[in-house]
Amino acid sequence: MAEGIPILNFLVPKEVLHEDGRLTGMLFDKVRAEYDARGRRQLVPTGEEPVHIECDDILVAIGQENSFPWIERDIGLEFDRWGLPKLDEASFQSSIPNVFFGGDAAFGPKNIIWAVAHGHEAAVSIDRFCRGEDVTQRPPPLVVMSGQKMGIHEWSYDNGVSLDLRYKVPHRDPSVSLRDIKAEVELGFDRELGFKEAQRCLNCDVQTVFTTSLCIECDACVDICPVDCITFTENGEEGELRQRLKAPAENLTQDLYVMDGLKTGRVMVKDEDVCLHCGMCAERCPTGAWDMQKFLLESAKTYLNGNGGHACRSR
Repeated sequence: MAEGIPILNFLVPKEVLHEDGRLTGMLFDKVRAEYDARGRRQLVPTGEEPVHIECDDILVAIGQENSFPWIERDIGLEFDRWGLPKLDEASFQSSIPNVFFGGDAAFGPKNIIWAVAHGHEAAVSIDRFCRGEDVTQRPPPLVVMSGQKMGIHEWSYDNGVSLDLRYKVPHRDPSVSLRDIKAEVELGFDRELGFKEAQRCLNCDVQTVFTTSLCIECDACVDICPVDCITFTENGEEGELRQRLKAPAENLTQDLYVMDGLKTGRVMVKDEDVCLHCGMCAERCPTGAWDMQKFLLESAKTYLNGNGGHACRSR
């Protein structure tokens, strides 16, 4: 799009057109997207007349899809209507108990991040299967929380809040990049622009941790919070409680951070959906009831060794 090339959606190739041995264009069928009960998309012909697009050259973009013709269909392995093996989505175990799938072979092409995650989870399942354990059960993750305070008003991370929008990576001028196929299109950030983009980080791995026994309910954190995400109020049902917060929590997919046990019987409620991780509540708190702690999660571990640390299983 940056080069001025239009994107035409819902057109699938039908026929390459020639005249006197010379390429003249292509015909495309019009399709529309339909979704089944599981939310999977299918492209269905609309029945309209094909679309004719004139052209001098055609560039073919080669894609990939799953194909398992080499797996016999009588060995007990079940496949779905798209030709993919039927799997337990938690353990990646197939209908043959000792066969596991992951990555593109599991649920179709996605990206390498999904594939790596599948590999971790499948490895845990295979380990549990070899030991006769329930493959659907996940071992508890290793969670480490570490304080980030370096002084009364100083943290080991930059807690300044940036209001800047995402900075765009500079691109080479199309007049140059379209002439030279070897020319790098994205020029990358220079030092100054890269620093500004990095300053937008919300430090999502640094969490606000509240200790009920230290709180004196002075509401100083409520006053200082720049986004009104902290409320001290009476407890109640979640739906009703969300509407009584200082700023109503409308995002129902984000859990509320709720702590009880306060001396007045109230609860502390924090809306994680709008928290900036700025640490101002922890700086303002006179008793240290609020703290900023870095959160580290290691999920793909199968057991603890005798010293309380993680290790590989011995045979």
